[in-house]
Amino acid sequence: MMQQRVFLGADKNRLMADAYGEEGVPVLLLHGGGQTRHSWGGTAQHIADAGMRAYCLDQRGHSDSEWVETGYSFHDFGRDVVAVARQIQEETGQAPIAIGASLGGLASIMAEGALSPGSLSGIILVDITPRLDKGGVNKVISFMARNASEGFESVEDAAAVIAEYLPHRPPPKSLKGLAKNLRMKSDGRFYWHWDPKFIDQRHLDDRHAAAMQNALEDAARKLALPVLLVRGGSSELVNEAHVDEFMQMVPHAEFTEVKAAGHMVAGDKNDMFTSSIMPFLSSIRMSLDA
Repeated sequence: MMQQRVFLGADKNRLMADAYGEEGVPVLLLHGGGQTRHSWGGTAQHIADAGMRAYCLDQRGHSDSEWVETGYSFHDFGRDVVAVARQIQEETGQAPIAIGASLGGLASIMAEGALSPGSLSGIILVDITPRLDKGGVNKVISFMARNASEGFESVEDAAAVIAEYLPHRPPPKSLKGLAKNLRMKSDGRFYWHWDPKFIDQRHLDDRHAAAMQNALEDAARKLALPVLLVRGGSSELVNEAHVDEFMQMVPHAEFTEVKAAGHMVAGDKNDMFTSSIMPFLSSIRMSLDA
C-alpha cells in the first residue's frame, strides 16, 4: 500500500514522497532531472514486495516538491539527500540505500562522498558517473529546454515531443503517467512540472563546469559504502570509457548493464532494471540484518 509523505530538505523546503512498505531496510529512490517520483512506482512496489521500504522522493523544484530560491546545484540536491536520509534513519533506525537516476545519482555521490559520510547504506547509480558525455548532456538539456517557456497545447502534444526524442521507446498505452510530469497553468497550456530555474542553472561556463566535475570526482573517490553502477546499454550519456574511469575511482563498486536501454534505464526497461538491482539490494539487506 502506497502512502504519501512529506520530508523537509536542507533549507526546510517541503519535499513530497510516496512510501511503499511498512518494514524492512529503507530504500530512497531519487529521480533524474525533469522527472518525478512517479517514475519509480513499479520498482518501488517490487522493493516493498521483497520486504523492504521504498521512499520515492520528488527532489527540490520538481513535481509536488517546493520550488526554492536557494539554488539547484548538485551540492544543493546532495544537501537534501542528507536531510531526508537523516529523517528516514530516525524513523526506521537504518540509513537508507539510495537509488539515484542521473541527477539523483550525482546528488547521492555528493551526499555520501562530500557532505555527510554514513548518511547512506549503499548507492545504486542509474546511468550516471561524475564524467559525462558532453554531447549527450547538451542533448538532454536541449530537450528539457524545448517548450519549457511556451508549454504544450495538450498532453498528446507533449507525448509527440517525447516520442521524437526517444524513438526507441514504444509509445505508452496510457498518457496518465506523462500527465503527472506536466502542470496546467491559467492559460490552459501544459508545462513541464519543474521549476524553470532548474534548467537555467545547467548552463554553466567551462570553469564552473570543471569545478563541479572535480568536486563530484573527489566525492566519488571517497565512497566507502557498497556501490552499484547500472548503465543503459544504449546510453547517450555514459559510455564504456566513463564506466572504466568510474571503476578506477571506486574500485570496490559493482557494475551491470541493461541491454537495449538508453539513459532513462528504468523507464526504457523497467522489469530488466528492477531485476538487475535486486541481488545488490538483497546483499546489503542481509549485511544490515546480520
